[in-house]
Amino acid sequence: MKVLHVIQRYWPYTGGSERHLQEISERLVRDGLRVTVFTTDALDLELFWDPRKERVRILAESHNGVEIRRFRVHHLPGGRLAFGAVRRSTPALALLPLAGRLIARRLARITPWVPDLARALARLDDDYALIHGMNICFESLLLPALAAARRRHIPFVVTPLIHLGESPRSVVRRYYTMPHQIELIARADAVLAQTPIEVDYLVQRGVDPRRIVLAGVGVNPTDVLGGQGHRFRAAHELTAPLVSYIGTAAYDKGTVHLVEAMRRLWAHGSDAELILAGPMLDAFRSYLASLPPGDRRRIHALGMIPEAEKRDLLDATAVVAMPSRTDSFGIVYLEGWLYQKPVIGARAGGVPAVITDGVDGFLVEFGDVTALAERIERLLRDPALARAMGARGQAKVLERYTWDRIYPTVRAVYERLGARALRRP
Repeated sequence: MKVLHVIQRYWPYTGGSERHLQEISERLVRDGLRVTVFTTDALDLELFWDPRKERVRILAESHNGVEIRRFRVHHLPGGRLAFGAVRRSTPALALLPLAGRLIARRLARITPWVPDLARALARLDDDYALIHGMNICFESLLLPALAAARRRHIPFVVTPLIHLGESPRSVVRRYYTMPHQIELIARADAVLAQTPIEVDYLVQRGVDPRRIVLAGVGVNPTDVLGGQGHRFRAAHELTAPLVSYIGTAAYDKGTVHLVEAMRRLWAHGSDAELILAGPMLDAFRSYLASLPPGDRRRIHALGMIPEAEKRDLLDATAVVAMPSRTDSFGIVYLEGWLYQKPVIGARAGGVPAVITDGVDGFLVEFGDVTALAERIERLLRDPALARAMGARGQAKVLERYTWDRIYPTVRAVYERLGARALRRP
């Protein structure tokens, strides 16, 4: 039995959605299915609009039993400026009457523009039993995936990863909730949501609740645990308390606000250091370069780091902070909790369904630098509170958010929709 997964990036990139689908893919392979992933050749996120960014050079390979086919990202004449203009105009057009919506739908197919992937889906053979697409922001990949499923009369599953931002007026929400995106979700045979917040929103927008499954997000504790904090400190010659951010450094992820919060603490005498682990968007890199040298010396921007080093960082850190407005869940919170670390997130997207404010971490309003600085300082000054929050977070992960608990829900959807190879006595 063959299934096809479609996503914007896949291994070797290790972002949240990529790791999520990788776990599902590899578990299905272990259960006896043949899994193929259609994805792009983007390694850097910015390759979707900037041809100078890094690509994955190998277009076809197998990893842990999963067949991977990568398709080249093409670029519009005009490069970044053209991509930005089209991307910004699409949500506005989507709010217009029928003609505007049709134009928005057409424009969405070229941001990003991956024509070879669309053609491969159009020529898909008849052996596949199910197609599963992830991330509604990349509907240029999901629209042809849905069309392929309908032509072959096989089920289509979507994990939309809707980003609702910090309010109904959030600019982030506009790019994940356009009418054609909601229509795509509503046409799926099953919708795998990550939080009750996402479920409630989809039902309000008219998606049949019988098709929505609250699948959640998982981690494998044995893969995350085992870090040695002293090793990280020794490697980077660090002795001060560490505040850590793990993810893509960008304004919408709250990284700028985190840096500004730390600058306030440093101005008042804090000896803590800030660790940034993960790729940086160009705009954030420029912001970082503009800071005074004294502040830059206390910000350790490591870029992408190996998983072993990330485990060491989690063990070494005092606080894990990611005050983002572009997360439907936030796997990094689970990873921090496994090390019994307190976490800080923004009251945005699906995060309020993950972090219980004042219990296992803190929530702040997106962009509220003052509140963010106060919460970090409180956790640094009260180790007992930090330990208690981290311990409660760890208990939550082990009770609700391991892959051994999450995967059976996903597998049941595949079984119900026709992946007969998973149906065992």
